Amino acid sequence: MGKVDDNKKQKKHTLLRAAFQLFTEKGFSKTTVADIVDRAGLAKGTFYLYFKDKFDLRDKLIAYKATQLFNDAHLELDKANVPTFEDEVLFMTDYIIGRFMTDEPLIQFVAKNLSWGIFQAEVSNGAGVLPQAFFDHYLESLELYHVNCTSPNLMLYTIIELIGSTSYSCILKQTPVSMAEYMPYLHETLKKIIEVFTVKEDAE
Repeated sequence: MGKVDDNKKQKKHTLLRAAFQLFTEKGFSKTTVADIVDRAGLAKGTFYLYFKDKFDLRDKLIAYKATQLFNDAHLELDKANVPTFEDEVLFMTDYIIGRFMTDEPLIQFVAKNLSWGIFQAEVSNGAGVLPQAFFDHYLESLELYHVNCTSPNLMLYTIIELIGSTSYSCILKQTPVSMAEYMPYLHETLKKIIEVFTVKEDAE
């Protein structure tokens, strides 16, 4: 069963990679299921083993690419010497935005659609799309830094939505200003979000 499961996972990932290439090359509306399976070198029937339709694949692909991004950010955070919870949030934000700024296909596809709704939809289907290591670290950091947050999911939702929307507008559209110009304001806004959702506890 191990080899069978690995084979299934590989086929799904092959379809996701092919779809990402086509969506960024041709655009979502101009890409067909036939295009995707042809690029992946798989039969059309295989596609429907994993996805209901092209729209279902798109949502899973957004979550898949975002998961890779958050996992990479988490790995980099583990290497850094970050002293506070607030600094962790800013570090993760800077890493994610930095990746967007150097990878136009990623920002075109992911940043525009990066939302908690996508994560939640996938998690509710049992896919566990939000990286578990990342989410566990997020919760552990709240405890480690003695930060009391009664709604950690809502705070993370707010942060994710803000990063996605501002990255897309400021990096690709340069509106209302460039990302470099907006970054100081984004940092201060994130600090205020943390302040609204949390109460700093005294360390013992």
